[in-house]
Amino acid sequence: MAHPKRKISKSRRDKRRTHYKAEAPGLFTCKTTGAVHLGHRAYNVDGNLYYKGKLLIESTSIAS
Repeated sequence: MAHPKRKISKSRRDKRRTHYKAEAPGLFTCKTTGAVHLGHRAYNVDGNLYYKGKLLIESTSIAS
C-alpha cells in the first residue's frame, strides 16, 4: 500500500477540497397550484398529490 513521503499541510489539503461544497436545493414554484417544491418530485397541496402541475392522487375526505 502506498504511503505519502511527506505530510500534506492543512492549507494544501483544504485548497484541494474547495470544490466540495453543500448546495442549496433548487426550489420551483408550480404554475397551477403556486406551491413551492423540489424539482422532479411529487408534492402535496391540501392533501392532493401533484407532479409537474398535474393532479396524480386526489384526496377523498370521508365525512362521518
